[in-house]
Order: sequence, then C-alpha cells, then structure tokens
Amino acid sequence: MKIYLAGPDVFLPDAVDIGRRKAVICAAHGLTGLYPLDNAIDLTAPDASRQIFCGNEAMMDAADAIIANLTPFRGAGADPGTVYELGYMAGRRKFCLAYSNDGAVYADRVGRFMEVTSEDGRLVDAQGLTVEDFGLVENLMMIHALELHGCPLVTPASMPIDVWHDLAAFETCVRMAAARLIAK
Repeated sequence: MKIYLAGPDVFLPDAVDIGRRKAVICAAHGLTGLYPLDNAIDLTAPDASRQIFCGNEAMMDAADAIIANLTPFRGAGADPGTVYELGYMAGRRKFCLAYSNDGAVYADRVGRFMEVTSEDGRLVDAQGLTVEDFGLVENLMMIHALELHGCPLVTPASMPIDVWHDLAAFETCVRMAAARLIAK
C-alpha cells in the first residue's frame, strides 16, 4: 500500500529529515510513504509551483491512501494545501487518515488568535463572522470526510511539546493503514 504523506511538514527547516522519518515508520509497517519533497523540482524554474502541484497530484494518483497532518498551521486551522490534498483523495474514494497534534476544539483555537464572543446563540469572531462551533477539532468537512472515507481524526491525549516533530499520532495512522492492508 502506498501512502501519500500530506502536511505542512514540507515547510519545516528539517523537512527532508521529517519525510525520511515518516517513510521509515511506514516501511516498518509494510507500507510505502510518498513524501511530496521526493519529487525533483527545479525551484528556480518559472513554472516551479506548477511542477510541484503536478508532481504532488501524480503522487496522490499513485497512492492508495493519504495520511494528512492537520495540526494547525499559521493560524487556528490546518494548512490549506493539505486540506486540498485530503479533499482530492476523498473525492477519489481513496482511504483517508489524518492526525492533529493539537486536539483542542476548533472554536477554542480561534479564540487563541482573536476575541470570540457569543451573539444570538452563535459564536462570532472579532469581525462579526460566525465561528464554526460543533465541538469538533477541525472544520466539519474534514472531520466527516475522514469518517466517511477512512478513519476518524487521530489526536494525542495531550498536546506534545513539539507538535512538528512528535510522530506518535502519525504512527497511529500508519498502524491503522497497515491493519486495513492486512484485512484485505
């Protein structure tokens, strides 16, 4: 089983090392991890961003499943590129798994970045916009895509000290993917 390894990990200073660590964990469970930075891209090329997109899409097409890192990135929610990739895989009815190293409810996380108040029975942010408040860790579209196309979102019992390098929740997803492979 080939697993596409999605997430904002590609932006970390040690992104290649994280990808290698994830691939080793996959291999230990009989799976092949496909990490976006495995694509050879000339970042100085005028169409580098399109090459990245096409390379990642080709990897997703070749994969049997996705494990998406939905740990909040640069804000209260998941990385938008990762969210796209999860949707792409769910739309193709591929096996979807994801984890977040921050298990706080989404509405509470929004409150970390701006004032959130209750107004007429709904939560609103500092701009007066409704804050999704279903008691879920992430946006309902991601949570239910995972439930319907794979496994529920994996979160740790408590937030790790280093949310970007702690791979325990990732490994739980790998074990779940491997169990599915064995069941087939």
